[in-house]
Amino acid sequence: MELNGVKIGFGITASFCTVNAILTPLEQLKNLGAKLYPIVSKEVYENRSRLHDRDSFLEKLSEITGKDVMNTNAEAELFGPINQMDLMIIAPATGNTIAKLANGITDGPVLLAAKATLRNNRPVLIAPFTNDALGANGVNIMKLFNTKNIFFVPFGQDDPIKKPTSMTADLSKFKEAAVCALDKKQIQPAIVVY
Repeated sequence: MELNGVKIGFGITASFCTVNAILTPLEQLKNLGAKLYPIVSKEVYENRSRLHDRDSFLEKLSEITGKDVMNTNAEAELFGPINQMDLMIIAPATGNTIAKLANGITDGPVLLAAKATLRNNRPVLIAPFTNDALGANGVNIMKLFNTKNIFFVPFGQDDPIKKPTSMTADLSKFKEAAVCALDKKQIQPAIVVY
């Protein structure tokens, strides 16, 4: 399936060490003709850190997508019947976001947009960036692997010696993962070795 004209909700959660890395695949999707609708978690919208210049990031996000950045539940609710997406992407998807999605908790705009997309029988693509993928959050990832219309950008251990339970998405597989998700297929292999 081509990405030209495809409506993609793009949810960004607070993995502050990787939010800027997400801008490159976002630009690639835009260059392929996708219509991007950016939505950020409360943490991304409100916080700054040594790794995250809030104002600069939100400005770049709006510049790439050509749209205002959504950051409220009221805006996310429009992803339901009013402004249906063809695909919802969550990147980076933190362990907290993964756990909440796996357990039906939609207490923020990114999760509410994902829920609305799933309610419309449309796919949600997750790009995990979590320090506990092989720890406490492993059960949630496996639960989502077995949930209808949820797919993953391939991911693997990013530093098995220093961070043995951490896993991150392979951003070089982003476009292919999105195309597969639109066809309601999981790109393979789903788990990669770096």
